[in-house]
Amino acid sequence: MLKDLFISKTRVKLLQTFLSDSTQMYHVRDLVRKTGDEINAVRRELQRMEGLGMVKKEPRGNRLYYWFRQDYIFYQDLLSLVAKTTSLGVSLVKNRSKLGRVTLAMLSSRFVRHQPRKNPDEVDVLIVGDISLSELSALIKAEEATRSQTINYTPMTDEELKFRRSRRDPFLLSILTSSRVMIIGDQEDLVG
Repeated sequence: MLKDLFISKTRVKLLQTFLSDSTQMYHVRDLVRKTGDEINAVRRELQRMEGLGMVKKEPRGNRLYYWFRQDYIFYQDLLSLVAKTTSLGVSLVKNRSKLGRVTLAMLSSRFVRHQPRKNPDEVDVLIVGDISLSELSALIKAEEATRSQTINYTPMTDEELKFRRSRRDPFLLSILTSSRVMIIGDQEDLVG
């Protein structure tokens, strides 16, 4: 099954397009523009992906619209990979040295899936370590401009994370009990 995932550059571009905002539906010409590939290559990959159960299609008027199936067996894994290689995830990884000593960085699953927060205080991004707040703020502002929405982010030192975990701090527990995508570091280090 793993060999079915990454068989061409077109497939990789389509996965990035579909999973960078999994709430969207795309028609073939739109996917051609977004990937920069030829229409026949895109159609061929869409047909293969549909055969594998990755995407679904629906005719509307004279267009076929495609979207990624959230019940696909590797959906969560692919979503995590795409989150690490696009938008804010890749910015955090590329600018890790500028940000300071980053030990952990995570994005909430709702943020990655472009879903609205359940409550206004929900954290989209948690970053742990000795962080340069000005650099982090610049990365967040750039992503906010791209998404046209505010991002709730929380920087925290390693000591503060340990202290809050030991006190079973409700704020931290709300983050730890939500689903997340780890961008930097291991989930075990976050949960403790």
